[in-house]
Amino acid sequence: MIEKRPTLVFLLMEDWFFASHFWARGLAAQKAGWRVVLVSRQSETAKEIVASGIEFYAADLDRKRLNPFKELAFSIWLARLYRYLQPDVVHHVALKPIIIGGIAAGLARVPAVVNAPVGLGFVFSSKQKLARLLKPLVVLALRATMSPKRGVAVFENPDDLADMVAGRMVHEACTQLIRGAGVDTKRFAPSPEPEGPVRIALAARMIQEKGIRDFIAAARLLKGQAEFWLAGAPDLANPNPVTEAELKAWEAEGVVKWLGPVQNMAALLRQVHIFTLPSTYREGLPKAVLEAMATGRPVVATDIPGCREAVIDNETGILVPPNNPHAMADALAKLIEAPELRARLGAAGRTRVEENFSDEIVCRKTMEVYETLRSNAP
Repeated sequence: MIEKRPTLVFLLMEDWFFASHFWARGLAAQKAGWRVVLVSRQSETAKEIVASGIEFYAADLDRKRLNPFKELAFSIWLARLYRYLQPDVVHHVALKPIIIGGIAAGLARVPAVVNAPVGLGFVFSSKQKLARLLKPLVVLALRATMSPKRGVAVFENPDDLADMVAGRMVHEACTQLIRGAGVDTKRFAPSPEPEGPVRIALAARMIQEKGIRDFIAAARLLKGQAEFWLAGAPDLANPNPVTEAELKAWEAEGVVKWLGPVQNMAALLRQVHIFTLPSTYREGLPKAVLEAMATGRPVVATDIPGCREAVIDNETGILVPPNNPHAMADALAKLIEAPELRARLGAAGRTRVEENFSDEIVCRKTMEVYETLRSNAP
């Protein structure tokens, strides 16, 4: 008799985020004999995911949607899908999927749940009125869904774990720390610095919370001392996008080169000398920072949850206060003027990624979670 393969279902808002942050774990589960399914909004990326052997179900997920009745209707639809797929484990990624997926998993009596906040984001970091209005509702919803009877809440940094425990949004007994999404250390390998002027890159979604305006302000302060590159596209589903018109205006001013979305991050990092992420809100564990470190590039980042888990100040990079372009400009100027410092910090960053944040480490720890939950299921 052939034993039925265990089924793992991922629920994410976007298929492209699965591709950038969870694909390696999906493939690791597949290699271990699991049937792997992704439920998310559909883009062109879904074709590549399906080609890798992962099943895909398109879902009516919308980051901007706030109608509770529509979200409840989606949860009921998702519960029907869960009953059809009969997962052994579901893995909910980000706050909204945790909440609506938690409702669906309860209705469908899914045996085991993994909840992954991957950073607390807009609701917990923004001072906007919308965020202040949503926060108490999100807190209540997380208290109801983050700690299912048979489940694990996986955090990428200890700050988020501690804050959610203190806020009674999750029971400490069912938490686990797995730092980051993992980095392919073969693809992101150290390379010599490129010739020519010092180039400084910021790669992220073009939203205000990533510190894009602070990056531009620092670039103005250092104009003529280095080239400044921005990589990424405006995220119009986010409440605070940086618009294409703004990006083109900054480029026309001569303060920055906007590359748009970049598919090959490894190639981009080989062309630059310094990487920076002046994020102003909580990160989970920013993958672009880890990829830059793996490539041997020093990083200037803000001293916030997530970034400070990756970057050790004055060891693998430099941490600066958020919302402080002058401090950022000072840190960048220090690196612009000192190639030997760039080399030292970059080498230490590579070692830190190899020892803590590689794909192999993250996939192994995640598979241990899946197998433990499966073995303990009724």
